[in-house]
This record gives sequence, structure tokens and C-alpha cells, in this order.
Amino acid sequence: MRVSETRLFGRAEQLTTVEGVLSDARLGVGTALVVKGEAGIGKTALLQQVLESAGEETVLHAMCVEPEADLPFAGLHLLLRRVESRLDELVPDQAATLRCALGRLRTDYRPVDRHSVNLAVLALLAALSAERPLLVAVDDAHWLDRPSADALLFSARRLDTLRVALLLTVREGHAPALPTPGLPELRLERLSAPDADALLAAHADDLPAHVRRQIADEAHGNPLALLELSAVHRHGGAPSHGRPVEGTLHWAFAERIAALPSSTRTMVLVAAADGSCDTGTVLAAAARLGADVNDLVTAEEAELLMFTETCLGFRHPLVRAAAYRSASLPERIAAHRALAAVLTNAEDADRRAWHLAAAATGPDEEVAAALEHSAEHARARGGYTAVATAYERAAALTPRPCDRARRLSAAARAAADAGQPERALSLVRQAEPYCVTTAARVRTAMIHAVLADDRNRFGESYGVLRDTALAVAGEDAESASSLLFWAAHSAWLGGEIAKVEQAADDAERLGLDAAAHARSLVRAAQGSPARSADALRELVEHSASVFPRCSDRPLELRGRLAVATWRLLLGDRSVARDLALAVVRECRTEAAEGVLAPALAVLARAELALGLHEQAHASAEEGLRHAEESGQVGAVSELSSVLAHLSAVRGEAQQAVFHAGRTSLADASHALALLDMGHGRHDAALQRLHASPVTGTLDTLGAAPELAEAVARAQHTEHDGQWWQREWDRAREAVEAHAEWARRLGLRWAQAVALRNQALLAESAPGGVAGDPGELFARAVDLHRREDHHTFDRARTELSYGEWLRRRRRPTEARPHLRAAIMIFESLGARPWAERARAELRASGEGLHGSGVNGVNGMEGTALATRLTPQERRVVSLAADGLSNRDIGERLFLSPRTVGYHLYKAYPKLGVSSRRELARLGLAG
Repeated sequence: MRVSETRLFGRAEQLTTVEGVLSDARLGVGTALVVKGEAGIGKTALLQQVLESAGEETVLHAMCVEPEADLPFAGLHLLLRRVESRLDELVPDQAATLRCALGRLRTDYRPVDRHSVNLAVLALLAALSAERPLLVAVDDAHWLDRPSADALLFSARRLDTLRVALLLTVREGHAPALPTPGLPELRLERLSAPDADALLAAHADDLPAHVRRQIADEAHGNPLALLELSAVHRHGGAPSHGRPVEGTLHWAFAERIAALPSSTRTMVLVAAADGSCDTGTVLAAAARLGADVNDLVTAEEAELLMFTETCLGFRHPLVRAAAYRSASLPERIAAHRALAAVLTNAEDADRRAWHLAAAATGPDEEVAAALEHSAEHARARGGYTAVATAYERAAALTPRPCDRARRLSAAARAAADAGQPERALSLVRQAEPYCVTTAARVRTAMIHAVLADDRNRFGESYGVLRDTALAVAGEDAESASSLLFWAAHSAWLGGEIAKVEQAADDAERLGLDAAAHARSLVRAAQGSPARSADALRELVEHSASVFPRCSDRPLELRGRLAVATWRLLLGDRSVARDLALAVVRECRTEAAEGVLAPALAVLARAELALGLHEQAHASAEEGLRHAEESGQVGAVSELSSVLAHLSAVRGEAQQAVFHAGRTSLADASHALALLDMGHGRHDAALQRLHASPVTGTLDTLGAAPELAEAVARAQHTEHDGQWWQREWDRAREAVEAHAEWARRLGLRWAQAVALRNQALLAESAPGGVAGDPGELFARAVDLHRREDHHTFDRARTELSYGEWLRRRRRPTEARPHLRAAIMIFESLGARPWAERARAELRASGEGLHGSGVNGVNGMEGTALATRLTPQERRVVSLAADGLSNRDIGERLFLSPRTVGYHLYKAYPKLGVSSRRELARLGLAG
């Protein structure tokens, strides 16, 4: 019984939910819905019912298949093939990008910009839905290739202003996971006993009652199992003997296929081996094996295949799996050879290579070379997972050891860049025994080291790099030098300074250029903050020789990322952000996902330092998703640290504690101390900071501002005198180190923070110390106001100065500083800190209404901004900075139309009618 003729039993509530999604889309409130459930539970039937009932909607439909899961953009190609003529409605760049992704334009092996593809797909959906509602239905979305899945999920989260309904079906169990965070889900459960009986009564009323009961017991409420077991019993088949439901379905379909004529079985097998929906290709290949179009008709009448003039598919994905797995190995090989023989056009070269590989029974350099060509084509289309798979299979078919090592290394690098570190490590270890040339050893060692670094296994990385450097130094001094510096860098990241020195000693003994650079890393780790800053500045100034340009693109990106990190340690926050942002963009352009999460970590830290809290949060959340998916535990820790800090500043205690639990002890103590101080719990903050090391070196400078404030504000609680004195001395050590660092950098913002720290210590000093707190605070505020307009650091300085002035009975002088602090804290979403400042302002004798706050320094705009949604605040902030809708869209990953929609919604809330009026409200980021 075809789905169109089959009433769905027990799915009325689910159909209502789907109809609601369609109704919302017709009204211009688009959304996505992920339909989940086990095999045979009715996902495809539900989707088919929806498709058949579609009225005014334009329909895009694709049924994904396992053989194309590694072919980049295969899913989009299947989905968009009916509307390719509409690409001309897009701007030329977007149309060209989509044509390249779909294989219609060659890119000369330059990677397709995946982010541009995502935006182009969203733009196409918007264009298609402009004239009539659009229904996008993707069946078996768990078999989507990664780039297609990314593009569709990118759009799925941005449909709220479009007339688009996106339905995805995903199998649970025995299928790849498709993460769909944030998207609404509809889970199909097994049918109740009454619904199962009703289905059997409608479709198996010719079977005796006791057989129907047996079928119901075996099917466990799975609708497809109920139907297929009925067919098996009707034709005299045996019971399923208690198999799991999916196994039962495989068995039932295999029984059906086995009953077909031999030539029809061949037709079904060729269709299963092909994996595409190209009827012409399947007919041509099957003809070489003795089947013809009549067999196609027979398979359709048997309700196994469905086809039109151009497209062929299986009634259910499990039919394809059963057809392929039930065939013998010689039959499968013959099918793949027949398909390879008919795929002679240039655009079919990739598919032909894979069919040749599936038919190969031993090493074959010609087939391996064809797969390597396919891998590079996949790279150009942005599919690193497909690159890894193609190179791995090519290596298995490669006769010569040196070529096998090269291809396994290429597979490992691609797997790493696709965010699959465990697979990459396995591949690189497979490659190592075949590395018979120096170049191969160097390449493999670098890949191994990068993967180890990403998992915080710095000792492993150091050992691989150093051992390889010493082994190749006599033949390739340049590579040995690079390897030894990277070894020193890994040891530096892991805090193993003795190993950094060992690498420097090795380089000096061998007369390599890396010696001086490694010595700089030693000084950066061991020296005073001033000496460390000098060492890092040397590395930055000589970065071209530290990380020379090379053909290994991901390695070059990591070198630039290291420079961005050094810039951040040197306080060059804007430069660090620009460098990190450039690396992030190139990672997206080149689909270098293995570098993306570490790059987003550096970007998020730079944005946090600059006071760009919304942007930092977006970068950190995106980076954390990538890092978790790819198992990059180092990036998870770094990004969790940023999110813990932001949550603490905002007063989101539960989130702050959660993220703090995933980062280092020092970063966790720092973040949770901020949470405590925001609520005025300075004694608790001091207790937390007691766990943080203060060594007077560069890596512990971040604790100084928190220690200074905690000590200053906790001094009047009943602490043990000696204990508190030790904590004050500890804070002084940190503050002095921070001040030395700030003086050496010569940056206003750093000097301003150092002055605030000194003022807080002077305010709280036991017995008093040299230095006037008021003068120190005033100098700090002056430096902040010259440079830092909306940073958290400036707000803290204004608050600390205001608190000091009020407590010295100078309320009139205190109020402007407290107002400024409130404005900045509110703009950053730092609610507890804003409330601290409000409490001080009230204590100064001023209310929070009238001229007290809202008329000063943009406070009116800040108050109005609380009416906006978070996304509206992000868009408005960037618009106030002067960015165009297109620039804002690129920054926030929205279409220009969606940016315009957010501005349209925000203007009435702010009482303005154009972006020119935003500037006076002080809402710029």
C-alpha cells in the first residue's frame, strides 16, 4: 500500500503539530521542526502525508542516502536541483558561490567559502518564499553531508521572518548523530496497542486473528514492522524470532527482495549501489548486467522502488540497506563496476572513482590516484570529512609505502581540520610506519603534535616534535628548526619550562635559528612581567621568521594564532582581535574546522578584554560548539573560561558555576570571585582567590585586579589579623607585578587598571602606605576616559572611585562616577555590578529618576536598551557604530533582510526612526 493511500494511525496529534508549523510559515513566522524516531516509526510516512497535502507552498524535498554522506554539498544538490534556475535572483557573488558548491562551476581547487554558502542558501530560501510559502522537507537528514547540514541548520535558526517551514526527519539509533541544538523536536513514539490493532485491521484483515496478535507482539508498535511482517506472513514467511525492530525490518525486506526475479534483484541492487536518484544511470548500469526497464516496473509494483522519469528512490531507506547487504560480494562488485563503466562524463568523475574503489579487491594505483583527485575536488568544495575519507580509502589501495604515508597523512590532516581528532590520531599513527622520507616524517610529526596540543597532551606533542627534529636535523635543518620551536611552544603551553630550555639547548647545539626564539619563550615564562613582555615583543617582531610562510595552510593559521595570543598578553587587544578575526574568517573560507575553535577562543578573549561582551559571548558559544564536537579539550577550557567570566559579570550564577567547572582552577577562581564581588561578597571572593597562584609572572597577572578589590573591601570583616596581612601582602605582590607590566607596555588602559589596583591597596593598607588613593583613582579615571569608553575595567574604576569618595563624605563628587559606572555596567548586562553602583548612588543621597541618571552620558539610551531583545541589542549596537546591514549580517551571521527586520522592531522601542538617531543614545559597542 503506497503512503498516499495509507491512513496514518495514532499520529493525529503529531500531524496537528506539523500543520501548526506550516500555518506559522504561511503567516511569515518561519520555523524548523526536527522529527525524530527509530527506523520504521513513521517519519517518512508523516513527511509524505505533509508533502501530499501541501497546497500553495513551493516544495523542496530530498531523501538523503548513506553513500552520499561524505560527498560535500550532495544534500544541497539533491534539495535544490529543481530550483537551480532561480539562482540568478541572488546577487552575483551568492549565485556563483552556490553554483560552485553544487559543482556547476570549477573553483581551481580554491575552497568554497562555507560561511558564504550558508548565507547564499538563506538568501535563496528568502527569495523562494517571497512570492509564496516554502516547504523544505529533508528525509533521513542524519545522512546529510556535513557542509549541507551546516548550511540547512544555519538557515533553520534564522527563519523567523520568512515564510519557510523546514522539516527534517532524523533516525535515532544505528545512524549518525545530527546535532540540532535549539531547534524544536517532535519525537514519534511506538503505536499504542489499540492503534496497532487498528492498523492491522485495516491492512491485514485477511490474516487470522492469532497471526495478527503474533505480528503485533513481534512489531512492538512499529508501524512499518506491522505492515512488513503482515506481508511476510501473507506469503508464508517465518516469524522474526524476537529480532530487534530494525533487524526485523531488514529481514522482512530481504525476504521480499529474495522473492523477486533475478533480473529485478539486479535492478534493485544497482539502484542501492548507486545511491543517487538518477534513473538514467541506474538503467544504463543495470542493462550491462542483464536487467531492463521492465525490472524497474516490477520493483515498483513490489513497493520497493519509486521512480519518475528522472528520479529514482526507495520506498524506505531500510529497503536500500537490505538490498545491498543481502547481495553477495561478487554481485556488489559487479554492480559497482557497471556503474563506473557508465559514469563517463567529467562531472561524474568523483562518483566513478568511488565505484571503482568499491569494486577494487586489492592495491590499485590508478584507482587510488582517482580517489586522490576526488579528495582535492572535495577540498575545493569545502568538505574536509570527504577529503579524509577519500584519502583514507586511496591509501588502502596504494601499492608504494611512501605514497601510502603521504595519503594517510593527508587523510589525518583533513580529519583534524574536519574536527575529528580521534580519527586523525588513528590515521597519523597508521602513517608513521610508512614514513620513509624526511618530508613525510616532518609532515606526520606536525599533524600528530597539533592533535596532541588540541587535547592538552603537551608532553606527547613535545616528544614527537623533538624526536623528529633530532632525527632529521642532518638532512633538513630548516624543518628541524621549525619542529624544535613548535616543540618549545608546546612545552610553554603546558608550563614545562625545563623542556622549553631543553629544546633551546638542542637548537643551539645544532646551530639552528630556533634557538633564539626558544630562549625568548623561556624568558617569557620565567622572567618578571617586564622581562616577559620584552621577550614576547621580540617574538612578535620576528614572527615572520618564527613562523615562516609554508604550504601547510592549517599550520600557518596556527602560527598566526600564536602571534595573536602573544599580542593579547602584550595588551594589544585591538590588534589581537583583528588577527584572530582574520584567522576565523579564513578558517571558515577554507573549511579549516580544526583551527576554528582555537581561533574563536582567542577572538572571544580579545573581545572580552575590549568590553565587547555580546560579541565575546557569541564567539565563545560558537567556538564551544565546535570544540565539543571535535574533542578539542584545550579549546573547551579556554572558551568555558570566557563564558564563566561573562556569566559571572552578568550575575548568572548557575551558568557561571557550570562553565567554571570546565576550565582551569585559576580561571574558575577568577570568574567566581567576580560573581561574588558583583554581589558585594568580597570576603568570599578573597577565599576563592586564595587558590590562585601569584608568582609575579606574566601568566598570573589577571588575578591582580580581583585580589586588590577583594582585599580592600573585605578588610573590615572579622578575619584573623595575620591571615589577612598575608593576603594583603600577596595582593601587593600581584599588584606590583601588574604595575611593572603596565609600565613596560605603556598602554593607557593597562596603566589605568594598575593605578586602580594601587589605589585600592593604598585605601586598605594596614598602617598606611605611600600614595594618595584619591589621586591614584583620579589618574586612573582620566586614563580610562581617554581610551576605554565602554569597558568593564573602566566601569569598575568609576565605581571604586565613587565608593571611595562617598565614604569620604564627598557625595557630590562621587555621583558622576557612579552614574558613569551604572551606564557602562547596564550596557554590558552586568546587572549585579549596576545594582552595586545604584546602591552607592542612593547612599550618596540621589534617587535614580529625573535628572539623577537618565539625562547623563547616554543613560537614557541605556535604560531604553533594556526594552530590546538580546539580538536586537547586538544589531542596534553595531548599527550605532556605523556598520551597514550587510556588515552587521556578516558579523552576526544574519541575512541583511533579517538585520533590517531587527532594526525595524527596535526603532519604536527606542523612540527613534533612523540609525542616525542611535548615536545620541550612546548605544555604540
